[in-house]
Amino acid sequence: MSETTTDPVLVEFERGVAFVTLNRPTKRNAMNPALNVRMLEVLDELEGDDRCGVLVLTGAGESWSAGMDLKEYFRDNDGKPRAATLKARRQSSGWWNRLMYFEKPSIAMVNGWCFGGAFTPLVACDLAVAAEEAKFGLSEINWGILPGGNVTRAVAEVMRHRDSLYYIMTGEVFDGRKAAEMGLVNEAVPLADLRARVRAIADTLLEKNPVTLKAAKDTFKRVRNMPWDASDDYIYAKLEQMLQLDKTRGRDEGLKQFLDDKTYRPGLGAYKRD
Repeated sequence: MSETTTDPVLVEFERGVAFVTLNRPTKRNAMNPALNVRMLEVLDELEGDDRCGVLVLTGAGESWSAGMDLKEYFRDNDGKPRAATLKARRQSSGWWNRLMYFEKPSIAMVNGWCFGGAFTPLVACDLAVAAEEAKFGLSEINWGILPGGNVTRAVAEVMRHRDSLYYIMTGEVFDGRKAAEMGLVNEAVPLADLRARVRAIADTLLEKNPVTLKAAKDTFKRVRNMPWDASDDYIYAKLEQMLQLDKTRGRDEGLKQFLDDKTYRPGLGAYKRD
């Protein structure tokens, strides 16, 4: 089947997890307009789909994503009015911005190549696990351009200062082990174990109260760069919002199991949700 007739994004449901696959393997899953538009649609669909408790983002074939499709986003826009460039920018950033504050937990399952523009959706995911064999790179310097599309900001968010500059300035490639060492991903495992490890993390997340989980991850992302007083105010406001939204009264049940029933001890497992 030709790529023009293939869905650029595939979705597979498995016991509470939606495995979302970037599906342009012949282009190393480079992100083009069709893929980016479809990803926005997929996120909208999954947000209200009860089959999705956790979203796992991965890539078809031997790549996670080679970044932006340089031909369709850059070469094809050469000589066109500025409006065409602005549209391309909005289109390319729309879905990973949406993913950053997605209603449900997200895990990047990095199975292979992850280059350039792919760093933004990678960092937008709440968690990330890479194959040790995966290859990462910020190769833009070799083509005389900067890492665009907020890639530099994404790298600065999770990687150490010196490491970020080294790979931005040299364009050298590094593997999954190095990505984990620098904080770009949470951990790296052999490719053969990747899906099982991600599945195990997803199962842990599925045990948590989803309203609390959403509030906890959003709070962390919002308060990191706030002054202390603003952070304190935001956290208490978020807590009050969470208690209003949680119709299962998970907080009350957790306190009951800890204080009254003595069935939960911190550090020995989550409280039991009905």
